[in-house]
Amino acid sequence: MQLQTGEATLGFISSPCLTKVELRVACRGISDRDALSKPDPCVVLKMQSHGQWFEVDRTEVIRSSSSPVFSKIFLVDYYFEEVQRLRFELHDISSGNNGLRDADFLGAMECTLGQIVSQRKLTKALLKQGNTAGKSSITCTVWDWDSNGKHDFIGEFQTTYKEVRAEQEGKQIQWECINPKYQMKKKNYRNSGTVLLNHCKIIKMYSFLDYIMGGCQIQFTVAIDFTASNGDPRNSCSLHYIHPYQPNEYLKALVAVGEICQDYDSDKMFPAFGFGALIPPDFKVSHDFAVNFDEDNPECAGIQGVVEAYQNCLPKIQLYGPTNIAPIIQKVASSASEEMHTKEAMEYFILLILTDGVITDMADTREAIVHASHLPMSVIIVGVGNADFTDMQILDGDDGILRSPKGEPVLRDIVQFVPFKDFKHASPAALAKSVLAEVPNQVVDYYNAKGIKPKCMSDYETTRTFSP
Repeated sequence: MQLQTGEATLGFISSPCLTKVELRVACRGISDRDALSKPDPCVVLKMQSHGQWFEVDRTEVIRSSSSPVFSKIFLVDYYFEEVQRLRFELHDISSGNNGLRDADFLGAMECTLGQIVSQRKLTKALLKQGNTAGKSSITCTVWDWDSNGKHDFIGEFQTTYKEVRAEQEGKQIQWECINPKYQMKKKNYRNSGTVLLNHCKIIKMYSFLDYIMGGCQIQFTVAIDFTASNGDPRNSCSLHYIHPYQPNEYLKALVAVGEICQDYDSDKMFPAFGFGALIPPDFKVSHDFAVNFDEDNPECAGIQGVVEAYQNCLPKIQLYGPTNIAPIIQKVASSASEEMHTKEAMEYFILLILTDGVITDMADTREAIVHASHLPMSVIIVGVGNADFTDMQILDGDDGILRSPKGEPVLRDIVQFVPFKDFKHASPAALAKSVLAEVPNQVVDYYNAKGIKPKCMSDYETTRTFSP
């Protein structure tokens, strides 16, 4: 079965990053169950919700074809922060009947929407332009700036994209700046000045999906808190206790976030580090040791590999402290810095830090985050346990601009902090959605600021072939 995807529309609605994806389906070499005739294939698209499969749509039936190319286009909402599981079912519809009740089931293929859009093979496609493009009204306001923040309103004017773009054709464009208040009170009022357009430059704003489908890879790294405040892992009250039937909070958070990110990493190899423990052989405290104890190759095979390395690590170390996370941020930032200077520069790093308490190196961490804000990197911090994480909110930047101890502000907001206890009784998908909701915009903000365009410079389609 072959899938082709293309970005359909971008909507800046209530969702953090809403994109609709077009899926086109084709099949190759369908086996003939009936020796006397070829199959009449139809593909049914289903999406999983709460563990159940629900039909989204289905293609038309193509008569007598073992390699059909369906004209039906599936339109699906795409969310980076969710695992969107898809199932494509192939049916042989008997002649004279378009229903599935009497159809022969030929097979099915399951995947995630993230797996489809993250593939690299690209071909060009045309994007239909709407007839209303450039006609929407744009309101521009002019202010007299004041350093105390109390700016004085001068006036405003309205224009359109089409009118602004006329400057590129050599036309002199200007607008009268009107203050409605003065216009109503003063009989001889004409304007509050004239605004002249000296230069117009059209800049295309790319979406997160543009970069992912253009080959951008997400490099996912995990850092786990092994400080003594977690409690003895052998005790069932410990946050690191390995229950035979139920994952602890560290594992729940790791799997929830990791399952999303792994779809955007081609080799599925994830570095995993620990901090705050005494490690063998000399049992000195370390804040950036490889959980698999292979410092030359800290990568684990898949999220399950990270889980196994974490579980194998616990009996070999001694939980200690303090809770310092600046070293691990600096370690990942070093890799991101190297990537930034490569020719391709299409790898983006996500560091997931799982910790049970307020960090003890706040000044160094602020410094590390400010430095990392210049790099292709985001930091996600999940607070595990019932500690008071109020002081951690300062790193998030939602309540103000994070600054280094020297006063340097972050170039862009790259940190998302979420206390796990807020999602203790929610689904893993709800946690992942909250944790990863800001990542698409962070990726786009970085590449836009650097002037880096997706590899594929125009609208495109990506093709992926799935084996039966």
